[in-house]
Amino acid sequence: MDRSRAKGPAMHFAPYRRVLALPGVKSVLALSTYGRIPPLAGSMVLTLYVVLELKLGFGAAGAVFSASIFGGALGAPLLGRLTDRYGLRPVVVLGTVTSAVFWATAGWMSYPVLLIAGFASRVIQAPVFTISRQALAAMVPEEQRRPAYSLDSVAVELSYMTGPSLGVVIATQMSPQAAIWAVGVGVVASGVGLYLLNPPLRSEAEEAGVGTARIPVRRWLRPGIVAVLLTVAGATFILGATEVVVVAVLEHASELAWASVVLIAWGVCSMTGGLVYGGLRRAPGPAVLMLLLGVTTVLLAFADDWIWLCLALIPAGLLCAPTLAGAADAMSRLAPAAVRGEAMGYYGSALSIGMAVGTPLAGAVVDLAGPSWGFAAAGGSGVVVAVAAMLVSRHDRSAAAASPATPGAEQARAVLAGAEPAGTQPAGQLASASQ
Repeated sequence: MDRSRAKGPAMHFAPYRRVLALPGVKSVLALSTYGRIPPLAGSMVLTLYVVLELKLGFGAAGAVFSASIFGGALGAPLLGRLTDRYGLRPVVVLGTVTSAVFWATAGWMSYPVLLIAGFASRVIQAPVFTISRQALAAMVPEEQRRPAYSLDSVAVELSYMTGPSLGVVIATQMSPQAAIWAVGVGVVASGVGLYLLNPPLRSEAEEAGVGTARIPVRRWLRPGIVAVLLTVAGATFILGATEVVVVAVLEHASELAWASVVLIAWGVCSMTGGLVYGGLRRAPGPAVLMLLLGVTTVLLAFADDWIWLCLALIPAGLLCAPTLAGAADAMSRLAPAAVRGEAMGYYGSALSIGMAVGTPLAGAVVDLAGPSWGFAAAGGSGVVVAVAAMLVSRHDRSAAAASPATPGAEQARAVLAGAEPAGTQPAGQLASASQ
């Protein structure tokens, strides 16, 4: 009898050692962690450039931020489709050159030009935000992807904690112009690194099963994938809204100086939750995690100072990274390998849209009803979206049960129920079925 299995805890860290021992995984995680930092710093740098150099308000700066967010959301599926068809390197070259031109000239742009160019530059950019998830799906066996995506979610947290802060430091201690150039250098460096690394986007078995015929979107965009996208958008809606409302609560309590402490504590809780989630032998599905995230966010409405916020954010923070890691894991299993880049592009779009919608709506609720109602609105909306995702996924499970011969049916049943799938390859089945 395996004594470690009999007496061991429900969560263990051996899966992380096995994942990191796989060839290329460490390099992908390290490069993706670095590669996300310059664009995240760039968003803050452009905000400060508009306010400090162009002498416009935060409303104008927010419009530039929103334009870039929606540009990225529009471009992600397109770049994913190009990656599926032509491979990674041509897309990286195109995106890196486009970004280099933008960051080299942004410091001389007028506001209207910056607004348009910021949107366009995010439509065509190196896919640093999604490529790690696609590469991990190719490099890591299905039964090990949960810890792999948990590590990726921790890497995302590190990038988000580093990028904006670094942008503020350079822009305020040197100048917004210098910060713009620094972001440009960082973006080019990450593009060059991604070009040289050139991680695989499909496993050898998946490459053998992928044909030349393109799989139509209506063939693979099943209800299960729609449920994952709803979960992702709902989760980032909550996260974007929570960040705004935390600042509003602290400002209302005259404790704004503690904002960085509270937000860092929230990020640490998220990373901890991600690591715990990846080590679980069994874990709930992403929609269930998002439902819990919504409920725990509603409870934040009772916190009215920085100490209570730090304490109340612990359960909500512990659920942030697991929700996104679970969604990425589900997407990697449900999307056929032939269109995984496009599917991960839609995943990235859902991330961006949720954040872009949640942030201003939370601000509006705070202005109209007060900070506590901001948490209630954010969490309540998340609960509604989670229930919708569960209903959609239940429809997919019901359809799969009724038609077990449907490509990917077993996979959909297992993934959407939060169970470990049997390791089948819906990608190859769908690819062959489409030819």
